[in-house]
Amino acid sequence: MKKYFQFDELGTNFRREIIGGLTTFLSMAYILIVNPLTLSLDSVPDLPDAMRMDAGAVFVATALAAAVGSLFMGLIARYPIALAPGMGLNAFFAYTVVLTYGIPWQTALTGVLFSGLIFIILSLTGIRETIINAIPAELKYAVGAGIGLFITFIGLRNAGIIVNNDATLVGLGDLSAGNTLLAIFGIVLSVIFMVRGINGGIFYGLLITAIVGMIFKLVEVPSAIVGKVPDVTPTFGAAFDPIFNDPGSLFTLPFLIVVLTFLFVDFFDTAGTLVAVANQAGLMKENKLPRAGKALLADSLATVTGAIFGTSTTTSYIESSAGVAAGARTGFAAIVTGILFLLALFFSPVLSVMTSAVTAPALIIVGVLMVSSLNKIEWNRFEIAVPAFLTIIAMPLTYSIATGIAMGFIFYPITMILSGNRKQVHPIMYGMFVIFILYFVFVEGH
Repeated sequence: MKKYFQFDELGTNFRREIIGGLTTFLSMAYILIVNPLTLSLDSVPDLPDAMRMDAGAVFVATALAAAVGSLFMGLIARYPIALAPGMGLNAFFAYTVVLTYGIPWQTALTGVLFSGLIFIILSLTGIRETIINAIPAELKYAVGAGIGLFITFIGLRNAGIIVNNDATLVGLGDLSAGNTLLAIFGIVLSVIFMVRGINGGIFYGLLITAIVGMIFKLVEVPSAIVGKVPDVTPTFGAAFDPIFNDPGSLFTLPFLIVVLTFLFVDFFDTAGTLVAVANQAGLMKENKLPRAGKALLADSLATVTGAIFGTSTTTSYIESSAGVAAGARTGFAAIVTGILFLLALFFSPVLSVMTSAVTAPALIIVGVLMVSSLNKIEWNRFEIAVPAFLTIIAMPLTYSIATGIAMGFIFYPITMILSGNRKQVHPIMYGMFVIFILYFVFVEGH
């Protein structure tokens, strides 16, 4: 085992890898709580039950997708990178695809499944390099930052800090309300943990905020800590239902946009995470990532697995950098993280204490981390600044990640042509331009 994972070459040992894997798990364990509440649209009242996914089933799907994805990454690609259903993509799934477009969650899962299968094909061929090179870096950075703002906006709304205002669309909520005060406490506490560099700060912030909520009777006390694993039947295999029962729903422009958005965000989020963590761990060789194809394949297999179990797109987590900082250098650390996600299946009763007010700080902090890519955009080039800015600002203001991507991809060829830089625009970008024009005409226009 030591030889397979190259412990001696990378200067590591079992102890360091186990500590690194545990650190990564603690840093990203919040997804076990946030993802079920997001996909079940817990923060949206008065929705028909048919539009909500079963939170218990999603909890199991989340843990299994994270476990399988992390094990794939550890065994196949041998990188200390863990996977789980992605933040931002889960919000797009719930709030844009299901809530705004009115697409059934079963069909949305089919979209995740298709995007994963396409990702597998791209990972097994040389097409992925072509696509990566076609889309300008500035738009990739803008998408990440825009998703960060979108997630933060959702967190602020769930906390009651931002509310609807008929005069100005949005406004400041009642900061004296109990749940809002609890969320503010959680935000301050999480910020303290993060500033102090405490590994797992987001997770610890969630737990302590939930305990404080129970003390002040804002959150129900759970009946148990360890319990029976919830039934995954309500979501397991649901991704196949539209294929057999309503295939016509899969041949529509909205469904195509959904699949492309899942694919695009996962594709570049994964590539960025792989490069960032590999750089930190000193695993890059001549500015290239060894076994990059295997890492992307592990990610795409995890997405397909997650879709079958019943969760949104599974992707590589930047929180893996916390494990690397703790000493992880090989895929053995990812295997440790995967095993811990399996063990987490027995702690489902804690879901009952994780209300929207408790999880809101996690959304906001993750949003802060995601907007760090803003400094990589060439703001002094107006032809770049316009599509990047529209991508970023449109996501929270339209409550849609897809709309933000569409606006950026439409304006980029236009501004580049007008500035005399049309040779810098890859032909694939013109194809994207047409697709997203059709998106506005036939999807957003109705």
